[in-house]
Amino acid sequence: MEPVYSSVISFAMGVFKAQGLRFTWTGTQHIPRTGGAVVAMNHISYMDFAYAGYPAKDAGRLVRFMAKKEVFDHAISGPLMRGMKHIPVDRAAGAGAYREAVAALRGGELVGVFPEATISRSFELKEFKSGAARMAQEAGVPIVPMVLWGSQRVWTKDHPRRLGRTKVPIALRIGEPIPVPVDADIDQITAELHRAMEAMLHEVQAGYEPMTGDDAVYLPARLGGAAPTPERAKELDQQELAERRRRKAG
Repeated sequence: MEPVYSSVISFAMGVFKAQGLRFTWTGTQHIPRTGGAVVAMNHISYMDFAYAGYPAKDAGRLVRFMAKKEVFDHAISGPLMRGMKHIPVDRAAGAGAYREAVAALRGGELVGVFPEATISRSFELKEFKSGAARMAQEAGVPIVPMVLWGSQRVWTKDHPRRLGRTKVPIALRIGEPIPVPVDADIDQITAELHRAMEAMLHEVQAGYEPMTGDDAVYLPARLGGAAPTPERAKELDQQELAERRRRKAG
């Protein structure tokens, strides 16, 4: 175990224990014990990257996450992210991060990516970017699908943080690796990944404790919850992007 990564894991586990978070995961056998793989995850909270490392640790592996460059620029999180060998992504110039990720995969690393790119306000799967499939194909490694559920109740977009002792259950499921042959159609692989993760997510949601009362805001509209529909969530994403561009231009 690497010293920086192991220290961060120990600290995080202490924090999660203090919060009373209750983790369950299935499918650890699908995480390769050796060699590279792209670990593709859904994105419903700001803490997903921290929680998604749990099953990998159980398999004796570490995940190098791709994260926005701003996290690496922070005085506190930056040195930790670099020490754990995560990969900074500059959204204005992503080619460098892509090359670094492919090199890590070829070097036998697990690289964690969020194909949706940003947090889903509807808590349903958004459209996927093709980067996960392209990296896997170029590096000659499989994609391992993973879904999380419950993390949105801790800290997500448009809702206050709940970092106290919430005792929130967080469920994770890892699916069978998806091979990406050198001659595979990237769009078809991306669609296959989306279908697999959507089926896994629905299964995890079906087995999760009911979310009622104030927690209904964390439940998809499809399941009778008060979260925005995917269509409304897309509108909110577009408004957020427009506002970000306006601030940058000003």
